[in-house]
Amino acid sequence: MKIERGKYRHFKGGEYEVLCVGKHSETQEEMVVYRALYGEKEVWVRPAIMWFDRVERDGKTYQRFTKIQDV
Repeated sequence: MKIERGKYRHFKGGEYEVLCVGKHSETQEEMVVYRALYGEKEVWVRPAIMWFDRVERDGKTYQRFTKIQDV
C-alpha cells in the first residue's frame, strides 16, 4: 500500500500529517516523515514498512495509521 501525503489518525487517537517519504542514507530503507497535529507539533520518522502494521491491544486489532484526509 502506498503512503500518501495527508492527515492520518494513529490507533491511539492522535492525528498526524505525513510530510513525505524519504530514504535512510545508510540502508536505503523507506522512511515516513510526519508531524504531530497536537502539542509541540513534533516531527517524527518511522520505517514505512511499519506504517500500516496491525497492532493488537486489549484483545483488539487495529491498523497503526488510518488516512482521514488528503492534502
